[in-house]
Amino acid sequence: MTRNGNVDTDRRVLLGMGGVLMLGAVFQPAILCAQGASHSRIGIIGSGHIGGTIGGLWIKKGHAVAFSSRHPEELKPMVAELGGLARASTVEEAVAFGDVLFIAVPYGAVPQIGKDYSAGMKGKIMLDACNAVQTRDGTIADEVEQNGIGVTSQKYFPGVRVVRAFNTMSYTIFAREANRPDPRLAVPIAGDDQQAVEIAAGLVRDAGFDPVIVGNLADARRFQRGQAGYGQPVSAAELKQKLSLP
Repeated sequence: MTRNGNVDTDRRVLLGMGGVLMLGAVFQPAILCAQGASHSRIGIIGSGHIGGTIGGLWIKKGHAVAFSSRHPEELKPMVAELGGLARASTVEEAVAFGDVLFIAVPYGAVPQIGKDYSAGMKGKIMLDACNAVQTRDGTIADEVEQNGIGVTSQKYFPGVRVVRAFNTMSYTIFAREANRPDPRLAVPIAGDDQQAVEIAAGLVRDAGFDPVIVGNLADARRFQRGQAGYGQPVSAAELKQKLSLP
């Protein structure tokens, strides 16, 4: 009886260890990225000026990046120029590839992208750089104005760990100011998931900028288009002062 009891106990211990190892395998890439000990695989949805610029900066830091488009063959010249860590993908392939996702598309496309791909994105961190423009995006810009852009993005990507980032300036400023001497250019970020925000902050640093955590997704309204934190090519200290952050 004792021997069988020991066997059962050993079996439970082994099963418990297996569960811990499985959890470690799931969370290790995210934890390592947050600690700066590893490179991420990043899937980019929308590989235009912003997606191409920020993705290129991440590649220079050693991250592998899948750039996606409805016509991935059109991305091949850019991918060839960026080297072996870059690849051209469909959106579905980029979503599957990325430990972390980055979306930079016209905001009018957000509801359809969320409908088509949010199931595959579930549980992943997604940096959201999209801006809503009334003349281009139509009625969804009214929803953004009413509810705030962070809350609206989360609505269309249920189960995705959304962090607002890289939405406040043009790609030309990001390209010119990346990795400048201190003080670095500030990039405001906001999200509801603390670990996701920390990982996003690390990726902002890897791109060559200084992250400023503004708050949760509701607070992302403070640096959406037309607000005080938008279009501010300043240092972290100056941005915090403008937004009355501690």
